[in-house]
Order: sequence, then structure tokens, then C-alpha cells
Amino acid sequence: MKTIRIYICILAVLTMALGGLAAEEQNLQQSSEAVLREAMVKVFTTFNPADYHNPWSMQGPRTRTGSGAVIRDGMIITNAHVVSDHTFIQVRRYGDNTRYEASVKAVLHQSDLAVLTVDDPEFYRDVTPLEFGEIPETHQEVSVYGFPRGGDALSITKGIVSRIEHQSYVHSSAVLLAGQIDAAINPGSSGGPVISDGKIVGVIMQAIPSAQNIGYMVPLPVIRTFMENVDDDEIRGFPSLGIGTQHMESRDLRSFYQMTPDQTGVLVTQVVPHAPSDGILQPGDVLLKIDNYPVANDGTVEFREHERTSFSYAVQKHQIGTEIPIELLRDGEIHQVSVTLSSSIEDHRMVPSEQYDVLPSYYIYGGFVFAPLTKNLLQVWGSSWFNIAPKDVVNIYQYGIPEYPGEQVILITRVLAADVNDGYQQTSFWIVDSVNGERVRSMEELIASIEDSGEPYIVLENPRGRKIILDAQRIEAAHERILSLYRISEDRSEDLQ
Repeated sequence: MKTIRIYICILAVLTMALGGLAAEEQNLQQSSEAVLREAMVKVFTTFNPADYHNPWSMQGPRTRTGSGAVIRDGMIITNAHVVSDHTFIQVRRYGDNTRYEASVKAVLHQSDLAVLTVDDPEFYRDVTPLEFGEIPETHQEVSVYGFPRGGDALSITKGIVSRIEHQSYVHSSAVLLAGQIDAAINPGSSGGPVISDGKIVGVIMQAIPSAQNIGYMVPLPVIRTFMENVDDDEIRGFPSLGIGTQHMESRDLRSFYQMTPDQTGVLVTQVVPHAPSDGILQPGDVLLKIDNYPVANDGTVEFREHERTSFSYAVQKHQIGTEIPIELLRDGEIHQVSVTLSSSIEDHRMVPSEQYDVLPSYYIYGGFVFAPLTKNLLQVWGSSWFNIAPKDVVNIYQYGIPEYPGEQVILITRVLAADVNDGYQQTSFWIVDSVNGERVRSMEELIASIEDSGEPYIVLENPRGRKIILDAQRIEAAHERILSLYRISEDRSEDLQ
């Protein structure tokens, strides 16, 4: 009987101890959760986007909200699209009723990331900055913190990381590593942190409206590259080799390029002039390895065991300025070369992708409105611009390759009707190939060709040989009258003055 009593006492002590441990664990979890909540931030942005149809004016101020989190050095991480084209930003911490004015310390639209700062030290009182963790495994559970529309309180949803691979970022059209999660994501959640084990493992950036609970986050490798740019005080973006490639899943294609059965890779089809690979790689090369990552015939590399993504991962994981090794097959022989990643993915486009926080370039001559082709300009055709904008212009956006850095495609976007442009007033999205027989490849060249011509007529010609001919003396006489008639203060944008 005495032995039984001893066992009962021991059991009671153990029960009390386990209960105490459980209570302590619960208290720690509650304390950790409180720390996380205290670092959450709601972002209030007033923004004023440019009007690319009337590039001398703005569309007018609007408002949006987003989410963010306090990280090291007094920074708040959020999405670039939450603060793009901003005129005024305020932030409010979880549980607080005071908004504080914030400013953008750094923004990289390619990766849809930005960091904000607040001058008032009161904003940071009793907040513990969140740390970055590691890239989560697929099927790992994560929590999404944010302030979605439909309420003002902090929302926390849970989900599973479905996959991690390259996706097109809606904000910038850049194709970078992204994580797909099945947590509920709504407008206002953008910029909110994705949390695992109390640390940030991603930043929410976009959802698929037509699908249920499919959202995407900016993963840790992309965030780290951005934060390294921030630490260097130089936002350089993500590097590119500056090449076009083709998959080599066809057996006949591999045979034609003298690949052995155990070799895999992608075929180089184009090399952008003046890109990092120019003079090192050439069309017809087969890239076998990039930065020691074997390249598969479908253009992927294994970035983690049994997980594959675009071979661009082997390039984009580095900072601009890094030199990487490449193993290639040329005429049946293996060569080892190295390429210095000296430029960004945006530098190799003939037509820029979405632009933010900048005013559009324009020039007005005789009521003709000239502007460089950009995706922003294409979007004046509406959300279906890809299908309804002029096909020759859309094709240049898709496939155009610049012959030299800074080359632009110049358009007559519209004509402000006046007597001096009668007969041309329906002209729209008309490509200007040459002025008085001289090729023009930038807005500066266009303006110089017109204003320094000295000829009695200005002859504009498009790639199909169609011409617009203008009497220079009549245009000069009507210039100020046209600007005054359409309430336009300057005949050119500030960057061209």
C-alpha cells in the first residue's frame, strides 16, 4: 500500500510538472504571438499615376491600403505596388490608433518590394523587429499576416506552401522565383509577411482572382537580393545573361547540335548586343551548366532536392557585378567560359515593362504627340491591350531587341487637331523610323533631327515606307497657338528640356 502511495505521489508531481511545462509553453507561444502582432503595420498610400494618353498631365490622386512588417534598422518591408506612384504615405501599427507619416527608403519594382521608414521614434516604441528565416519547404504550413479589405483589424490566415518556382510578377512582368500558397489573400493583404517559426519567410504579393485561395509570395532568395541592394545603397535589380534560348527536348534537335545521350542543356538562339554575354556566347551554343547547376533539356535546374525551376535561378541568385562560370557545347566541343553579370533584366528590353514613380517622356511638334513605346503606353488601350493594340507595336513589345543600350521605339501616339496637321489627325501609334531620311532611335535624336533640320519640310517615315510631310515654317508659326489651345504648358517633358 505504501508503494502505491509513493507511485501516486510521483504521478501527481509529474502531472503538475507537465502541466507547468504546458502552461509555460503556452505562455511562450502567446508571448511570441504578441511580438509578431506588435510588428505588423497597415500602410495608407495616396498615389497619383501619370496619364500616358495625355503625358503632360496626371490621372488625379487616389488611395490604397496595404500591409507590412517592422524589420531591422527601423525599416518596414512591404510591396512596391503598395507605394508605387505615391505622393503621401502613412503607416499605423497593430492595435494603435495613430497614423505616422512614412517615406520610401528603397524600392525595386522588378521584385515588387519596398522598405519604408518613419522619422518619429514614437512609432517604434516597444516593437521587436522581425527577422528573416529560411525558404520554406513545400507542404510546410505558414501564417499570413495583413490588413485585407472588409475590416480594419489584423487578419491572420494559415496555409500550405504548394510550390516554389519561377512565376511572372504581375507588378513588373519580371519572371522571378515565387512561392505559391493556399492561404486566403485579398486586396489589402499585399505586403504582409508570411511567417513560419516566428520569422519572415516571404512577403505576400499577388493572388489569382479567378481561383480560390491561390496566392503568391516573394520568397526569401528574392528578398535577400533586394535587402543586399538596400544595404549597398544601390538598387541594381536582378541580373540577366542577355540571351534568348530554346528548350532541347527534341531528340533530333540534340542530335543536330552534336549532344551525347548523357548531355542536357538549352540552345542559345539570340545574344542581345552589348549584353553581358555578347562576345562570349553565340547563337548555336548549348548551355550545359550555369554556375555549376546542370541545365535540363526543359530549361530547368534543381535548386533543391527534387525541386526544379527556370535556369534563370542560377543567374538571379547573384548580385549584379558577379562573375559566374558557364559550361557550353559548341560544334561538339565542351568549353568553359565566364560571364560578368553587368546589367539588369530590364536593360535588355527594347520596350520597357511597367514603369512607376517616373513621368512619361513626350514631345509635341505641330500637334503631333511623340513618345517612346512603353508597356504603360500600350495600357491606354485598356486591360485587353494585347489583343486590340496595333499588332506591329505589340510584336515589338514582345520580341524587340535593342541594337544598342538605351534604344527606343518612337511613336506618334496621337494628333492634337489643328489646321497645320489636317489630313493626319487620325494618326495613332504610328512608328517613326526616320526623320528626313535619318534613322532616329531615341527621343533626343528625334528632337534634334526636327529642330536642327534647316529643311523647308520635315519628312517622317515609318518602317512600311509611309510618310508624313510637314511644312516647317507653318508648324513653327502655329506652335504656341496649339499649345495654348490645348492648355499645355510645355512642348516636351522635363527629362527632354
